[in-house]
Amino acid sequence: MAEVIISTHGATFADVVAIARDGAKVVISQESLAAMQKSRDHVEALAASDTPVYGISTGFGALANRHVSTDLRTQLQRSLIRSHAAGVGSPVEVEVVRALMALRLKTLASGRTGVRPVVAQTMAAILNAGITPVVREFGSLGCSGDLAPLAHCALVLMGEGEAVGKDGIAKPVAQLLKEAGIEPVQLAEKEGLALINGTDGMLGMLILAIHDLRTLVDSADVVAAMSVEGLLGTDRVFIPELHAPLRSHPGQATSAARMLATLAGSGIVASHLHNDDRVQDAYSLRCAPQVAGAVRDTIEYAATVAERELSAVIDNPVVLEDGRISSNGNFHGAPVAYVLDFLAIAVADLGSIAERRTDRALDKNRNAGLPPFLADDPGVDSGLMIAQYTQAALVSENKRLASPASVDSIPSSAMQEDHVSMGWSAARKLRTAISNLTHIIAIELVTAARAIELRAPLTPSPVSAKIISALRQSVAGPGPDRYLSPELIAASEFVAAGKVMNGIR
Repeated sequence: MAEVIISTHGATFADVVAIARDGAKVVISQESLAAMQKSRDHVEALAASDTPVYGISTGFGALANRHVSTDLRTQLQRSLIRSHAAGVGSPVEVEVVRALMALRLKTLASGRTGVRPVVAQTMAAILNAGITPVVREFGSLGCSGDLAPLAHCALVLMGEGEAVGKDGIAKPVAQLLKEAGIEPVQLAEKEGLALINGTDGMLGMLILAIHDLRTLVDSADVVAAMSVEGLLGTDRVFIPELHAPLRSHPGQATSAARMLATLAGSGIVASHLHNDDRVQDAYSLRCAPQVAGAVRDTIEYAATVAERELSAVIDNPVVLEDGRISSNGNFHGAPVAYVLDFLAIAVADLGSIAERRTDRALDKNRNAGLPPFLADDPGVDSGLMIAQYTQAALVSENKRLASPASVDSIPSSAMQEDHVSMGWSAARKLRTAISNLTHIIAIELVTAARAIELRAPLTPSPVSAKIISALRQSVAGPGPDRYLSPELIAASEFVAAGKVMNGIR
């Protein structure tokens, strides 16, 4: 099993993905344990003083003006977690919960939150045991951190709440912890707040989205090139002289180069290179690198924001280097929320142009001599007609999901928290949009592969041939109508697994 070391220096994208999806073992460095103990000493000194300090000896949010006596502070922390674990709806995905726990652990390990080392060690042990708290879909406003989702996780550290084991089966939390040899934590001053005051849920989903989108946009380039090939388009618009020297968007040049490489050696493209009376291809073919390239650049901008947030210490109050404990607003999710919404726009547009290529391939008036809907016996067979309907429905859904969540704000906590980011909501809809985009690209792939095969005896490019051969292991080629849904699902799994890119490596 892979191992990820959590230190005061934080974590990387790869670390978060490995913990979230691959079950990588988490190890906290000795440096981090020492830093946590040092900041804890400052917290305990303040807790023993008569001076009220937010999060240590006061209530929370709009109740911060209540000074809490020493004998009630354990109850204060326990009450905070119980009351804030107020999510409702369906459980979110295991990988999302593990990502947000890994990111909260990263912040605890920074030594700036004032928690005891045992709190971080217990969270690491829960991750390593494969125990996953049940986090509900709704509850976070993306400000003061992802409070409700993180509170559901903190509740499990206390031996309460809901959780599933490594086998995915729900059991009483106390039983899961006992079976794993983990002692529940009795939270002390500051620790409840430190466990829930972060952007970890929305950031975790952003990191996973960026990881998936980098593969998807690569696959989208290759599949778009296959559509160009099947529609007797030209590859001349993808030559490098037309991109970086004339329009210096890096993503555009990358996409054009990948499309050109995909079409290299195509007998289909060569067959009409000098005798085609069409002057220019339609925008959905000719402008594919410009659109996909803009998506690439948007992903990388989002990655820059995510990397900054990944290196941040998000807590309130926070323990400064000199030992001061200071309130702040770094938990506000605006930076993350904006790029989550930006990515949803890019995802919607990438799917939109893909659907236009599919529609073109199925229309006998625009597909350069192919049968209507690529059907075996048009009129008797409907071919891929309804596959395009499905694709269009997904595109329409993604356009709705592109409406930004971050433009909304609903005041909470008696107007103390009077402006919030809605970053969690932005992340949730982006995950749906990415799933939809995977299906959209898969349907274009099924269509392009069939169009290419119907061009026989003309030969496709070696890249296209390799991809089609791999696809045919789970998705049949042209022929009479058959039950299509399982094939489209198989194609989606093919795309999600990154198998399109195996053809160009």
